[in-house]
Amino acid sequence: MNHRLVRPLLAALCLATTAAAAADLIPVADFARRMPLSDPKLSPDGQYVSMAFHDPDGKTHGLSIYRVSDLNKPVTLIRMPTYEMPADMVWASNTRLVVARGKVDGSIGAASYTGELMAIDVDGKNADYLYGFESVGKRASTRALDRGWGTIEGAPVTANGHFYMRATPWDNQDQSTLYDVDAQSSARRQMADIAQGGLSFMIAPDGTPRFAFGTDDNFKWVVLRHDGSGWTKLPGNADHQNFTPIAKVAGSERIYARYSPNGRGGEYVEQDENGGNTKVIRKDDFSMVSSAGLWTPAPLRPFGTIADTGIPKAEYIDPQAPIAKLHLALSQKFPGAFVSFIGFSQDGGQLMFKVASDREPGRYMLIDTKTYKVSKLFDAQPWIDPAKMAERRPMRFKASDGLELEAILTFPKGAAQANLPMVLLPHGGPHGIADDWYYDTDAQFLASRGYLVLQVNYRGSGGRGSAFEQAGYLKWGTRIQDDLIDGVKWAIAQNFADPKRVCVFGASFGGYSALMVPVRAPGVFKCAVAYDGIYDLNMMYAKGDIKQSKSGRSYLTTVIGRDEADLAANSPTHLADKIDVPVFLVHGEDDQRAPFAQFKAMRAALDAAHKPYETLTKPDERHGFVKPANVEEFYNRLQAFLEKNIGSGQATTASVP
Repeated sequence: MNHRLVRPLLAALCLATTAAAAADLIPVADFARRMPLSDPKLSPDGQYVSMAFHDPDGKTHGLSIYRVSDLNKPVTLIRMPTYEMPADMVWASNTRLVVARGKVDGSIGAASYTGELMAIDVDGKNADYLYGFESVGKRASTRALDRGWGTIEGAPVTANGHFYMRATPWDNQDQSTLYDVDAQSSARRQMADIAQGGLSFMIAPDGTPRFAFGTDDNFKWVVLRHDGSGWTKLPGNADHQNFTPIAKVAGSERIYARYSPNGRGGEYVEQDENGGNTKVIRKDDFSMVSSAGLWTPAPLRPFGTIADTGIPKAEYIDPQAPIAKLHLALSQKFPGAFVSFIGFSQDGGQLMFKVASDREPGRYMLIDTKTYKVSKLFDAQPWIDPAKMAERRPMRFKASDGLELEAILTFPKGAAQANLPMVLLPHGGPHGIADDWYYDTDAQFLASRGYLVLQVNYRGSGGRGSAFEQAGYLKWGTRIQDDLIDGVKWAIAQNFADPKRVCVFGASFGGYSALMVPVRAPGVFKCAVAYDGIYDLNMMYAKGDIKQSKSGRSYLTTVIGRDEADLAANSPTHLADKIDVPVFLVHGEDDQRAPFAQFKAMRAALDAAHKPYETLTKPDERHGFVKPANVEEFYNRLQAFLEKNIGSGQATTASVP
């Protein structure tokens, strides 16, 4: 062979392969689009399904109701004000729906209740304002204003036109009042009144509240039990057990509950109401255990459990029970996915369920439990092809102090699983939030561009018990960041990641981490992308929506403390001179959670330290961009920034024939 031709030939092959890889790229726009429908609820008779709808602009949301027999055109469609959406919904009867109004602060901001509740007939008529500060609706003449927050607390097991509402007054946030409300007349009957705010209630099938639980002013978990004459506070959590009552066992004086023994791992139990005669249904030393998506029709009871970590797999309480066999049959019909039961019609004849996986955002299905006929309602993101998405693999590693942690790796499809350019993607929160196995848009986008993605459930995350979550308190800038760095070192030691090509990208608390890990691990990272992050911890006491409530201020005192020197020592704005990598700052200019002042302070600190950085900010965007054009621009800028600093991931997935 003429060796003078070898190099040009190889170059030509590489160019052709790169061009082919680029042609196969999933369009950025597919990752920027907003899902059109979410949160479906089946009516008691199984004839209708209500959903939240989301316009393509990302800002406009509303309520839609469809006939199950005709999903092509809604029976009712109601648009809500900008950034408002249904935060919760419950069917009070076959034809009457109750909606809790909520607001969402951007794409990474959680929907929060406005405190207003409304009801509407299935055909869009007889709308009524059941709770709120506006003087409208049937109760306007006798109870014109409700100066407080109202939330949906559930509904009777047998639909009777009523629902349960919890209310907290604005001027007395240390109060939780439970009502039975007639959704047609708006009449209320008080069921419980407790001098502590923020409590949730466990209500028995007969309509009597049995337990109340939540966090107190000191951000400590409390549980109260109704003993017939009043409410008794259960013993404190010296052992961090975090007992949470779930539901009454039908036809008995027993309940289902979750524990976190000594704050580590979890137990799912059946026990007497007073705590005696405990039967452990499932125990996991690493993870909390739940029964989410694994309930029978009325009389409601769990038929299985799942762990909060790893790849979800149902363990059936009685594998021979017909409902367990149905779930197993559906699971076998959708291999590689997890099947969650969303809701039954009141007679149990219709079941709505969800199928989702690491590569599929989710599809909602309906099955006739008598004929076993299955039909699809809708796809969460119909433009996403699961066959083109990347595998997400939960794994475990040990932190530098010996604590076992969970990592989730997303491997680029078609790439050799070794020596890959890697992006560390720390989650937000940080407390009580966790990354899981299911479809993740950011991770899938990065993997589609050839990057290995590492997500670490550092201490402070949810799903592992109260002691694990509390282990992150007052350690935002220290131990939590060390867990993330330990994850990177582990991925490198496993030969998954190329040590010379590692960047970090995070949003919200993840944005904070994106600028803290380069400080604590100089030389490990080649670049940092911080999106809507918190950069000055002390500023959280002065600006942003967390400080606006009593519980929010208690949260800040508990998790970051009040020591100004410590807050400064763990704030990126005070550490800019130690950031040794190029930085890309991204922020919504109307962010309420991490206000734009945080971005300005970080930019000023980088300027003062003469550090290189790029920026992308957008007006009329909040905590996470929602306009598809803005999201698409961000993803394109993110890809270009990564390519500039750690190279193109596509070169990894291309191979010469």
